[in-house]
Amino acid sequence: MTLFATYLGAFAHSAFYVGGAKGIDSLTLRWLADSTHADVTVVVPGTVAQQPEEARQAISHARNLKRIKEIVELGAPDLSAEAYHARNRWMVDRSELTIGFPHSADPSSGTWQTIGYAADQGKPRLIVPV
Repeated sequence: MTLFATYLGAFAHSAFYVGGAKGIDSLTLRWLADSTHADVTVVVPGTVAQQPEEARQAISHARNLKRIKEIVELGAPDLSAEAYHARNRWMVDRSELTIGFPHSADPSSGTWQTIGYAADQGKPRLIVPV
């Protein structure tokens, strides 16, 4: 969790859009809920019920702490790569800064596509190494 404090701590009083998936999304949501007073909006491509157990548990944890401002379910019928890319674009379109946690250098990854989309929109990006 030191990674989050180091890179996200300066933004702890901001509003965050967090993807409601497993992995870095769930870890970020838990850290924000436990360690900040930031407004948190969770965005999922379909419904929360479609998300993996790890993600549903993180969402439930943040809800129990009353740390989620809003949950946005975009209603995709299946959780395809395109549904996740649409979710990511939705979050970037509403953000002033995009923070990405790429775990590979593969430019075709969803994280890099999101960072690239933010760049195309002329928005600042913070790339956090994981």
